[in-house]
Amino acid sequence: MILTVTLNTALDLTHHVPALVPHTSHRVTSVTERPGGKGLNVARVLAALGYETVVTGFAGGPTGEVLRGLLADLEASGGTAGPVPAGGLTDALVPVAGNTRRTLAIVDAATGDTTQLNEPGPQITPAEWDAFLVSYDELLGGARAVALCGSLPPGIHVGAYAELIRRARAASVPVLLDTSGEPLRRGIAARPDLIKPNLDELAQLTGSREPLTASAEARRRGAHTVIASLGADGILASTESGTWQACPPATLKGNPTGAGDSAVAALLAGLVDGVPWPERLARAVALSAATVAAPTAGDFDRGTYEALLPQVKVTEHPVHGVR
Repeated sequence: MILTVTLNTALDLTHHVPALVPHTSHRVTSVTERPGGKGLNVARVLAALGYETVVTGFAGGPTGEVLRGLLADLEASGGTAGPVPAGGLTDALVPVAGNTRRTLAIVDAATGDTTQLNEPGPQITPAEWDAFLVSYDELLGGARAVALCGSLPPGIHVGAYAELIRRARAASVPVLLDTSGEPLRRGIAARPDLIKPNLDELAQLTGSREPLTASAEARRRGAHTVIASLGADGILASTESGTWQACPPATLKGNPTGAGDSAVAALLAGLVDGVPWPERLARAVALSAATVAAPTAGDFDRGTYEALLPQVKVTEHPVHGVR
């Protein structure tokens, strides 16, 4: 199975309005709610693609109860409501006393733009963190790969991801880290197999906004592989065996919420399948674009994914990262 860790889970609410106008009242045309947080988004996509997936992290309070109820619905459906092959999705979240946060996405139908409001997470106690570590170590025993995703809730020390990476490496489980700021800086020192920053996160980490230079610097600091998100220009992969850029055939209009998480899901699937890097990157770009095109934030449009996959252009750069 593939294990995803979301320490700062969320209940994702999406409101659709005809047009978002500041300082006015709005009539909401539709509302959706989903279990959220980056790792949960990754797990939902993996399950829909047919991979057995376990989610862990924290959930608590009334919002956490709603989130776990929605996860139970996904478990029953295999992670998808559609008539497609699906893997299992298992809830292994650790209960906490605090209330799980909510995120609110407001989608403007007139422009296609999305405004995001994110609440802070619950305060995690030392005893709750210790309980999580016990569960995490047990889950690593059955994992083929683990993804550590998103922000840290209050109460969790800034080196938490570095600690989780070291435990995964001790269990010989490949680990992907998708976070930012100081948790990313501390995390790469523990030598994760893969990181997936965007350009801003990579520049904050290395001081360079030139993707090739910044990726090489991140690898020198400890990351084995760097997958840099380039927005509409796709992704840049700096690996031990080569450097590639994968680009979508066209820019799709829609809601980008969850697109990066879908890319992470594709990268994890490619890792456990053992496919070559160019194929992994093509999957990541196509799945990310298919998420932008989906009507609901965090979903992906399967038809768009299958249509785009053979059209993604993957180019090898004559530049290789240096260890």
